Amino acid sequence: MSDPYASRAAVHEQAVDGFGTVRVLPLDPAADAPLLHRWVSEERAVFWGMNGLTAQQVAEVYAHMDTLDTHHAYLVLKDGEPAALLQTYEPEADRVGDCYPVEPGDVGIHLLLAPAAGTGSPRRGWTAALVGALAAYVLLGLGRKRIVVDPDVANEKAVARFLRQGFTAGPVVVLPEIDLPDVYLPEKKAQLAFLTREVAFGG
Repeated sequence: MSDPYASRAAVHEQAVDGFGTVRVLPLDPAADAPLLHRWVSEERAVFWGMNGLTAQQVAEVYAHMDTLDTHHAYLVLKDGEPAALLQTYEPEADRVGDCYPVEPGDVGIHLLLAPAAGTGSPRRGWTAALVGALAAYVLLGLGRKRIVVDPDVANEKAVARFLRQGFTAGPVVVLPEIDLPDVYLPEKKAQLAFLTREVAFGG
């Protein structure tokens, strides 16, 4: 079977010992929408905020994001198979920038992991290895100094996952509602957390 992603140039590719090869591809809103729609429609993805959208609406959200210089979306592959949706953004151009003192070199990320294949049994070390490769892309590949994440305080799994990964918990903040013609985001109570390049890579 041919690789549907083979023709796409990766912005980051990394072989992770004992895990596999991670490739980060710029998202193709039209081609990737059916896959992303399946992911964001699952109960576990309720905090992603796209439950109830159609595949066409998902495509439109990411087509709009594709027009922005400050927000970017990527499909993450592990050994050629879709493993996660990664979004990066400039905090000063996002509502999170109203909620903490943004520092030069900060970059925000949102991460949605693919559902576990097969039995749904825990993938020991899987998330840590994947997040480590993505941190390498963001902090080393993009030359950033610090990652900020803003999971919903009620999303305890995501908060715990980031803290296990070496993130330091910041304040709990309320991200303001955004109601624009192209974007609607309800108010969100979020747990900020930060990961510096020094903590992640020791330098």
